[in-house]
Amino acid sequence: MARNKLAGKSKGKSKSAKYFASNKAARDKKNDYNKKYHASPERIKYRQELNKKNREDGTYGNGDGKDQSHTKSGKLVKESQSKNRARNGKGKKAKRKKD
Repeated sequence: MARNKLAGKSKGKSKSAKYFASNKAARDKKNDYNKKYHASPERIKYRQELNKKNREDGTYGNGDGKDQSHTKSGKLVKESQSKNRARNGKGKKAKRKKD
């Protein structure tokens, strides 16, 4: 599988990014947690579902800036990566779309 070309492009300006960059013990603890979390059967199934749909729609790995996104009803829809990934981000301001 090809590496995500957007990975590692962040400049690390957020408070949490600065904290983890300067605190190795905290960063290691966070990375250990993330490895376990993303290796769980639920997360693997979730990722597989989204990747499968992306491949079917022809958006997987082509750099078009689109993701599959879950609606409240559980339906998958195509959405821009920035909107999809920001929804539960800093401040948790953005709400989940209806359908």
